[in-house]
Amino acid sequence: MDERTRLRLDVSYDGTDFSGWAAQPTRRTVAGVLTQTLDLVLGAGTATGLTVAGRTDAGVHATGQVCHLDLPTAVWREHDGRLLRRLARLLPTDVRVRAMSEVPADFDARFSATFRRYEYRVTDAPWGAEPLRRLDTLAWPKPLELAALNAAAAGLVGEHDFAAYCRRKENATTLREVTRLDWRRDPDGILVATVQADAFCQAMVRSLVGAMLVAGDGRRPVEWPASLLSRRERSSEVTVAAAHGLTLVAVGYPDDPAEYARRADLTRRLRVPTEA
Repeated sequence: MDERTRLRLDVSYDGTDFSGWAAQPTRRTVAGVLTQTLDLVLGAGTATGLTVAGRTDAGVHATGQVCHLDLPTAVWREHDGRLLRRLARLLPTDVRVRAMSEVPADFDARFSATFRRYEYRVTDAPWGAEPLRRLDTLAWPKPLELAALNAAAAGLVGEHDFAAYCRRKENATTLREVTRLDWRRDPDGILVATVQADAFCQAMVRSLVGAMLVAGDGRRPVEWPASLLSRRERSSEVTVAAAHGLTLVAVGYPDDPAEYARRADLTRRLRVPTEA
């Protein structure tokens, strides 16, 4: 078998016109577009094993997505230094490969990850979202109180069973550790939630945001989002916030490459994470 080289790709995309990350036969997806472009540049099937850190849903954006793939080493040596620019010329403008680098063969974009970090943008301005930011900012119809949002967020930090906030998958755990959850109001008035965890269940981030927003506008007490953590089934009271306000901004990995394999093994044994 030919020697192969594993590559890490750092990817950004505007999720507006994508049906999420995962390849689907009849839909435009990020993985599908990326695979088609790699096949065009390198030859069909040359790049194999495309694996992503977090399979974002339809309409969700990314500025810090990470994936890996394998190339025959001879092909990589031939294209190294030119492949990034060739992809830039051929990829559609709503997806960019920003960096491409060799990594050890035991690097796994999904299982070696130590955290995923998302941001969710909301405006409570009475006129709605600025036209140039309408595709990544949710317009909320009621005034939001920053202190109430952060009080609601505080009760959700830590390791909990987030079943009330997850679309359950068979044989998959809903136990997650949220290491950061807070809100800020930027100088332009936009409210930004930062959510970081070891992994997320499907729709978990947008469900958390949906629960915090109704606490932030006063329709629910600030204790309400945390009170749902006692439930073992998805709560019908939680409205999932719209996809377009959510962006995957960073994925973390061990500082020492020698830890990639150990981290991947640990993650596989603890759970098979399902993405936000």
